[in-house]
Amino acid sequence: MSPSAPTAALLLLADGRLPAGGHAHSGGLEAAVAAGWVVDVETLAAFLRGRLATAGLVAAALAAAACALASTGASDDDWRTLDAEADARTASPALRDASRRQGRQLLRAGAAVWPDPQQRSGHAQGHMWSSSVPRTKRAPHHAVALGMVAAAAGLSRGEAALAAAHGSVTGPASAGVRLLSLDPLAVHAVLGRLAAEVDEVAMAATAAAAGPVPELPWATAPLLDVGAEWHAAQEVRLFAS
Repeated sequence: MSPSAPTAALLLLADGRLPAGGHAHSGGLEAAVAAGWVVDVETLAAFLRGRLATAGLVAAALAAAACALASTGASDDDWRTLDAEADARTASPALRDASRRQGRQLLRAGAAVWPDPQQRSGHAQGHMWSSSVPRTKRAPHHAVALGMVAAAAGLSRGEAALAAAHGSVTGPASAGVRLLSLDPLAVHAVLGRLAAEVDEVAMAATAAAAGPVPELPWATAPLLDVGAEWHAAQEVRLFAS
């Protein structure tokens, strides 16, 4: 594999156009808009920064841990432990359901794009779509699925964390353009200003994932949990979550 190939794979995995269903989810922004918490570019920037520091950090750490497990080989108990830790860090039942739906869709996309990681010499050793995934019995959380797919693509746990941290803000940012008819250039300028923070969160998550799984970050965002439950009860909504 050429030195540039892993970078290209990371760009592909982090691309919002990957057909993994991410466009159908707002990352809690639709509920925040409905509640009046986000009304313009400035309040969107505050929402994204808060989400990055909480849900983004947790997702990045889970993705890094999953990538490490999938890259080195893991037992069913290892995957069950990681799944339980992801559940424990997702207080809202609505968010847990949405996360698993996204995880299922991402695995489907990953299996199509990188169908046989075992054939890639030197990468994703021990990872098996046919064993690691179905034996969990439930679809994995989105962040865990992201780590699995990153490993299948030959990426490192740091790159998996970066993809997760990046997605934690770009998804809601894109939703903000649609929900509030914001200027796409202004929204992307916000993302540009957040880039260094995304890198910092990814590095912190990667370092945390080197330790025991139960000690992964626990950063919480109660308003995201409350908003998710409110959003799930609405009959009319633009996004699934």
